[in-house]
Amino acid sequence: MTTEEMKFEEAMQKLEQVVQQLESGDVPLEDAIQMYQEGMSLAAACQGKLQHAEKQLMAVIDQDGNISHTDFSKGEQQDAE
Repeated sequence: MTTEEMKFEEAMQKLEQVVQQLESGDVPLEDAIQMYQEGMSLAAACQGKLQHAEKQLMAVIDQDGNISHTDFSKGEQQDAE
């Protein structure tokens, strides 16, 4: 299974495992490099999944069918015209 096919939670769990192993310091250099690359791939996949989820939340359809756009950085909601 590729990192893109993993669910967010699975990718985060695998990333945490990689980080723990690297932090232990008991990994040979060649393995550490490979694990680092895997970790970077997992981190990028998680970031992409979070951005996708954020975009979904940015456009919320209310009960009347109107689309509202939310700017989470400003903590306010703006109605679409």
